[in-house]
Amino acid sequence: SITQNPVGIGECVVNSLAKAIKGEKLPKIIDTGYYWYDKTNMNDPKVAAEVIAVTRAAWAAEAQGKSVAEQNAVLADDYTEFNSDYPVRIDGKATNTALYEAQARSGGKSIAGDMMNAKVQVYGDVAILTYNFVGVSQEKDGKTNNNAAKSTRVYAKIDGQWKLVHANFAPVPPRYRTPYFSH
Repeated sequence: SITQNPVGIGECVVNSLAKAIKGEKLPKIIDTGYYWYDKTNMNDPKVAAEVIAVTRAAWAAEAQGKSVAEQNAVLADDYTEFNSDYPVRIDGKATNTALYEAQARSGGKSIAGDMMNAKVQVYGDVAILTYNFVGVSQEKDGKTNNNAAKSTRVYAKIDGQWKLVHANFAPVPPRYRTPYFSH
């Protein structure tokens, strides 16, 4: 499989922006690089970096106020999800998008978040990302809430791109949070 280099893309964007601000001339074509994957190199740390970058890109889209459709671009059409907001599995990208669009209309939003203790396990064209999520959300009235969750994301290489096929998000109850995570 051949894939884009998300880290290289980010570096080129930042460097090009800095040059443009300074009034420097930019080339018409900028090579951001690529990765070649097969069974001999699927445990390369670059795979883990790519999967983590895909996840962070989705979070960045949310923080930038992009549409839910843009935030969910990484989801496979048959995506499934377990989370504490619903007592059943959420089936399908369309259902997930509709639910998150409804939540977005409530006025609350995520204002910060990151993964800690990230681990990526790669099995051919499948990558499993597990991590502890920590973040802050803001309600419509401006009140902020600290969030902590145990998270698992399963990605599959589909048409040369990592697509999220399943996720499980389990909140960490307040009684188990360290003072760092509490109000």
